[in-house]
Amino acid sequence: MRATPSSWLFPFLSLCLVATFVIIPMLFLGNASGHDFDFHVASWMDVAGQWREGIAYPRWAEWANWGFGEPRFIFYPPASWVAGAALGSAMPWRMVPGTFIWLSLVLAGMSMWVFAREWLPPPQAVVAALLYSVNPYNLVIVYYRSDFAELLAGALFPLLIWAVLRTIEGEGRSALSLAVVFAAIWVTNAPAAVVATYSLVLAIAAACVVKKNLRPLLLGMGAVAGGFALAAFYIVPAAWERRWIQIAQAVAGEVHPSRNFLFTRMNDPDFVLFNAKVSWIAVAVITIIGIDAIFVARRRREFRTLWWILISVAVASVFLMLRPSLWLWKTLPELQFIQFPWRWLEVLGVVFAFFSAAAIFRMRSRHLSWVTASLVFVAISATAAMIVRDAYWDDQDVPAIAAAINSHRGYEGTEEYAPIGLTRIELPGNPDDTERPAGISPDPAPRFEKIGSAPDILRPAAGIRLHVERWSAEGKAFTEESATPVTLALRLVDYPSWEVQVDVSRARIIALPSTHQILVPLAAGHHRVEIHFRRTWDRSVGDAISGLAVVTLVGFSWVFRRRRESAAIVTDGG
Repeated sequence: MRATPSSWLFPFLSLCLVATFVIIPMLFLGNASGHDFDFHVASWMDVAGQWREGIAYPRWAEWANWGFGEPRFIFYPPASWVAGAALGSAMPWRMVPGTFIWLSLVLAGMSMWVFAREWLPPPQAVVAALLYSVNPYNLVIVYYRSDFAELLAGALFPLLIWAVLRTIEGEGRSALSLAVVFAAIWVTNAPAAVVATYSLVLAIAAACVVKKNLRPLLLGMGAVAGGFALAAFYIVPAAWERRWIQIAQAVAGEVHPSRNFLFTRMNDPDFVLFNAKVSWIAVAVITIIGIDAIFVARRRREFRTLWWILISVAVASVFLMLRPSLWLWKTLPELQFIQFPWRWLEVLGVVFAFFSAAAIFRMRSRHLSWVTASLVFVAISATAAMIVRDAYWDDQDVPAIAAAINSHRGYEGTEEYAPIGLTRIELPGNPDDTERPAGISPDPAPRFEKIGSAPDILRPAAGIRLHVERWSAEGKAFTEESATPVTLALRLVDYPSWEVQVDVSRARIIALPSTHQILVPLAAGHHRVEIHFRRTWDRSVGDAISGLAVVTLVGFSWVFRRRRESAAIVTDGG
């Protein structure tokens, strides 16, 4: 196959080259260690370790909170940590962040090409794909934010718009594609999923107005319902079990939307500084979209519905990044969990890339069009160079996280995933707690022993014999023998899914105040203790809904294919 602009090979190779340029600094400077770098890399390593233990779908982050754990993988969508763990299982961990970024940028560009090629000539579609792959907000995520899940979710946004447009045109089969893409975003990144949900609803509403009928609404809402059903295995447990964690911390203090509008200065100095950088990038993107929209408006008869959808989404996105929209952030369901209003730049990136490619080639001179396109990419390259110089680079983050896990010290957890009542800073082993040595219980009254994850780090007191049979992320078993009654404080925090069995009887879980360490009181003598992370009803319901949705989706797909084959036979016969 020749690599021409009209084939998939040419844009694919072009995107591979551009994505390589983006990660080249990582070959010399180390990884761009952004805001969420440690969180994602630690999650990947934790998951990869649990795979080796035989846990296919982890729910409990074993090494979070310095080895006491947290239910991170119930609430954080699985696609990014599955992808990161898979890459880490196949290559050195130092290479995983750059590889993840490279793959995400190529996927972003290819999804934009799939969308743009239906509305623009082949060369313009390729330009749109390249522009979206390296749009300014993607560069912010890559070099400043290190939010790998958001980057991966953003790669699917062009496919979302593409599927919306096809569904609006009355293609029942396309509604299935829309459901799949919508579900894929939901299982990749929660803030991006909220952005996608509201963008999708707005796009469908705009289509109903343009077409002056409600058919797009019916098809669109059916696809949304199908998408939620496909993602139910993640959404149902995350929605139900969040009553057991401190989820409000996700939008507390510095990360609340009211403190992160464009050019807001009512926040901590570090947040204000970063907000200013993102705000100026947002202004540049919005300005370019405004200019491009004027040129593209002359062609809106060619894609009238698309033009109004993109304009509607763009206007709404800009408004939601400004302080006057605060009442919407307080009113609309789940909108506040986007956290940062400038995250609407993710959907603006689609509008930016499409309008820019369409506007550039509206110029009368083809030579001038290509010169303009070149200048746009030069400007993006200059922006990337500026961000690269300003970003924080570190080649020791990955080995430091790996060492923390391999040595069983664990890593820092997250406030929003901490069980209700847990004060993380008071957990034994917290390196930031300077008031007492690591491993010492805050309450000396009972007799505590901290059980680690392997026999070589057990510290039993005199007169107590402990033998660990199994200590994995979701199952633990050990025997204890003592001549006197003893209370063991496990290296594990309480969560409703944990069950403790002493000998053959289920034991009531007792938790230490503030730290929520699980306590196991044992009488004198020999005992066998088993602890396992049980499957709750909400996870079973979510899995059942997703399974049913998959079967239904496959059934509808088969029906649509048979109808198309029958129509083709009739056409050929006629």
